[in-house]
Amino acid sequence: MNQPNTKVIIKETTTRKIGRSANEFKRWGRKSPFLRYGLPLISLTVFGALGLGNLLQGSKDVAKVKDEHEWEIIEAKKALSRTGPIDAYKPKKISLEEELKVAMQEKVDINNYEYKKVPKLNEGQAH
Repeated sequence: MNQPNTKVIIKETTTRKIGRSANEFKRWGRKSPFLRYGLPLISLTVFGALGLGNLLQGSKDVAKVKDEHEWEIIEAKKALSRTGPIDAYKPKKISLEEELKVAMQEKVDINNYEYKKVPKLNEGQAH
């Protein structure tokens, strides 16, 4: 029968301690507002800057490793081209004008043409 009473006493003492600490915290903030507002703001700013610095450094490291990997691939291609397999394929130099001439040579004669009037939107309709 003493068990329920001790639980109630323990709950009361813990709630008193919590209430007392909350009052002390409020009093502490009123006495020195720098500790309540300024210190958290400054610490958040400093730790945020440090955290962002670490993140940026990590992204720079990843980019550096990626660039090194791409450089190795380029060097491997150069080595292959020196030995032969890549050097064997040489595409023709094709210009857009030459392709246009070949494709349109029979279809359109650009030297002989006639001017034709383009009808307006209202001209075709009867009022």
